[in-house]
Amino acid sequence: MCDYEAMAARLPPVRPPPEAVDADVAAVAAVIGPGPDLLFIRRTVQAGDPWSGQVAFPGGRAEAGDPDPVSVAVRETLEEVGLDLSSARLLGPLPVQVTLPHLPVRLAVHPFVFGLPQRVALCTSDEVARVLWLPLEDLLSGRGRGTLRWHWQGVGVDLPCVRLDGERLWGMTLLMVDDLLDRLRDVSGSPRR
Repeated sequence: MCDYEAMAARLPPVRPPPEAVDADVAAVAAVIGPGPDLLFIRRTVQAGDPWSGQVAFPGGRAEAGDPDPVSVAVRETLEEVGLDLSSARLLGPLPVQVTLPHLPVRLAVHPFVFGLPQRVALCTSDEVARVLWLPLEDLLSGRGRGTLRWHWQGVGVDLPCVRLDGERLWGMTLLMVDDLLDRLRDVSGSPRR
């Protein structure tokens, strides 16, 4: 059983987003299930999408009518995987991540952590190729940690990644995951990386 109270105590309170970033607002939901495990999606491959085919948290860009970034994460999670987060507990936010300047779209991504009391059936949209529930224990232990070779403008760079369940987690999502894991280590009793 998850100790959502202890997890929430490790996260800062939800505050208004910073106004200084010149980027569109986006938000994602890091959903912790009762396993405890963490919900991810693999995005469908789509032309023109810089995150096409990548493993990520459910989420997306703000639309007119979204009152705040939390509402964006909730709406997008419902649209992408059919998960209504009204039965989940909002545990808190993680730091805002801003996409790299070379991407065609500049986004300030607001991650929010939710505790889900029980698993529910999910129904994916055409934006989602696969849903994954990865055990927090595996992520906390460092299982599957390695690097991947990423090429940009003719230069190869080794970047950190996690390979689990036949998928590769890296980039901005891995930054968010690592921040969450660092905050949860004291709750779970797992050693620090």
